[in-house]
Amino acid sequence: MNSDADLATQPAAYWTGVAYESLIAFTRARQAELGLTQPQFWLLRNLSPNDLNPDGSAMTIPELKAAMSSYLRPEDDLGAEAEALLEQGRLTLDDGRLTITEAGEQARLSLKQHAPTIRAQIHEGIPDADYVTTLKVLHRMIRNTGGSPP
Repeated sequence: MNSDADLATQPAAYWTGVAYESLIAFTRARQAELGLTQPQFWLLRNLSPNDLNPDGSAMTIPELKAAMSSYLRPEDDLGAEAEALLEQGRLTLDDGRLTITEAGEQARLSLKQHAPTIRAQIHEGIPDADYVTTLKVLHRMIRNTGGSPP
């Protein structure tokens, strides 16, 4: 185990990258166990009038890609993910525009109810105060390097 002095010299970019990959892999695995890929869940969320799409408007794949541009990963293929949801009856397609179905809304709600459990697994053994401190440190590092924390 490294001493605090050793840890203080280690590169934050390396460790935030390792944490990001681990957290994404963990979250995606838990969601897949529950029957949806993470991109499928995002599609449902972005099409649901009860979530990120208050007016419930139909959207094209390019519109959905634009809406998700800040969190899509390079390997995410929204066309293939939407096709799977269409085959499952969770989306409909009309003139190139996707709409969520009642089955899609139920799938979104089902996965959403598991989010607290997934979060609890990730945060196990980490007091909220430590988590908040970590985020504040990361926000400061972002500002120190010319970025703007969300």
